[in-house]
Amino acid sequence: MPQPRNQNQETAEERAARLREDRLRLPDAPGVYLFHDKRGKVIYVGKAKSLKKRVASHFVNPVRRGGKTLPGEADRIDTIAVSSETEALLLEANFIKQYQPVFNIRLRDDKSYPYLAISLDEPFPRLYFTRERHRKNRRYFGPYSSARKVRETLETLQKIFFIRSCTGEEPGRRSGSPCLDFHIKRCEAPCVGNVTASEYRAGVTNAIKVLEGHVREVEAGIEQRMRAAAAAEEFETAALERNRLVALKSLSERQRIVADNDETLDAVAVAANGEDASVQVFQVRDGLLADRQSFYLTGDADQTAIEVASAFLVQYYRETPLVPPLVLLQTALPEQEIIRDALEEIRGGRVELRTPERGEKRRILDLAERNAHLALGQEKLRAQRKREQLTGALGELQDVLDLPTLPLRIECFDISTLMGTNTVASMVVFEGAEPKKSDYRRFKIKGLEEGQTDDFASMNEVLERRVAQYQRQSDRSPHDPSRDGSFAARPDLLVIDGGKGQLSAGMKALGPLIADGVQVVSLAKRIEEVFVPGRRDPYVLEHDTPALQLLQRVRDEAHRFAITHHRQRRDKQLTESLLDALPGVGPARKKLLIGHFGSPDGVVNASRDALEAVPGLPTPVARAIHTALHRGTARS
Repeated sequence: MPQPRNQNQETAEERAARLREDRLRLPDAPGVYLFHDKRGKVIYVGKAKSLKKRVASHFVNPVRRGGKTLPGEADRIDTIAVSSETEALLLEANFIKQYQPVFNIRLRDDKSYPYLAISLDEPFPRLYFTRERHRKNRRYFGPYSSARKVRETLETLQKIFFIRSCTGEEPGRRSGSPCLDFHIKRCEAPCVGNVTASEYRAGVTNAIKVLEGHVREVEAGIEQRMRAAAAAEEFETAALERNRLVALKSLSERQRIVADNDETLDAVAVAANGEDASVQVFQVRDGLLADRQSFYLTGDADQTAIEVASAFLVQYYRETPLVPPLVLLQTALPEQEIIRDALEEIRGGRVELRTPERGEKRRILDLAERNAHLALGQEKLRAQRKREQLTGALGELQDVLDLPTLPLRIECFDISTLMGTNTVASMVVFEGAEPKKSDYRRFKIKGLEEGQTDDFASMNEVLERRVAQYQRQSDRSPHDPSRDGSFAARPDLLVIDGGKGQLSAGMKALGPLIADGVQVVSLAKRIEEVFVPGRRDPYVLEHDTPALQLLQRVRDEAHRFAITHHRQRRDKQLTESLLDALPGVGPARKKLLIGHFGSPDGVVNASRDALEAVPGLPTPVARAIHTALHRGTARS
């Protein structure tokens, strides 16, 4: 996408006039539009039957978020024309997932949600717990609301269907002998050829059926084999099948029967209040409540439950492995036919969106709606309590340290090194007593020779650079896209990790910030002493006080951020030196390998086939590289 233009001299009136001209040139056709702010960041994504009319409506009835309006924050509007409204709806969901625009109704980032995955790309697939779902040729089930429940289900399915628990593409251990799972009859040891790939995959197929909700079909198959084995007087086999059936029934009994028939459906209910909304998805499979998904969404301050449901459906089903043939909704949606067409495209089959008035389906939907309202109330109560706790910690910190103002913005600096090598520094920022990770910054210490250790000089250098950036960035216009908002912001409290010596070293560099009213303290690790300029004795706060706990959180986060940066630089240096020692690899081939695999680690972890496939790398050299890396015989 094009970069935002420099608007240093543009007034608000000129920007409004420019956007008005841009809107007049938009086509009267279906498509997707993206609002960008002054930094080029996508802040809103929308779809439209007519781009020209829909974009214009935002300037008549503006979307609000956190006291800000969409027209007030917009600097540029991009559009993408499509052939149909269904295509626009799917593309809108893709962009919302990609950009997480602040003015959209959007799902929380799903990285924290647990999934069950099956590695169908492997000869003997594994069933495993994961929090990612981007690998090709892998079947994902979820997201689930409880990690504990996922792990219990995983263990039960591995036990019932003899799915291997070992990791790696190939089953087994280096020793070549079966593991304990084989001896306790939880695995058939495909690692030693006790079972063929097709026989093993039969168990995987049954596990997939259970995860899809077809439990009764699998139970019938196990019961049939049990009776056949008993009739043939193969009592040990019959007992094994009986145990598997009992375990599967125990798993299914945790799910409450909610329907009289064997229908498969989802009941989707929404509760909305201001910018917050909760969505409950009750997944009914073969008449059983297979799972309940709970989502918390944020969006427009004036959003309604209908708007939330419309935005949620495509976003949610775009990420789930199974779209059911029937979805129950609280009420009909304005664009229900378009949404249905999009879900049918995702499913590859017919989907019905229905609003039941009475009967069993209405009861299920009412249950989901009650849970949505309950979850929203609990979420808002948790958020309120958290705000009160954080505000109390800031107030106590102000009182204890006798600060002139509430320390709303706190910056903390830390140094990390190992025997004077790869010395780096970190700057972390807390606003409102919570981390603001977009404002974190890292520094490479330049003033020390390699192998030299001097924490005082390192801290002095990084604080001098912080002050220089503050003076440079604060003079720039807020409309300047090159302006760094983190460096331009003035902290209320600056925390130095260390004792009195580090504080003294920092005070020499922080003159301009101190003159602007910035308060400076240092926090020593040994007994958590807080040193303040001009005070001989440090403050020693009680360990259970919110004020000290807040300072510790800030300090520990700065330490973690610095350590992570140091380890990354050290690992990169070690890996790159390893590449330099590979046979037949000079500067040109080193550049070729890193460019092809994306990083030195990618080269180290590459297979022989992948190395031989690198364009421009001779096959003998590729084999020599793989041998050196695989056997660990690279020259040092």
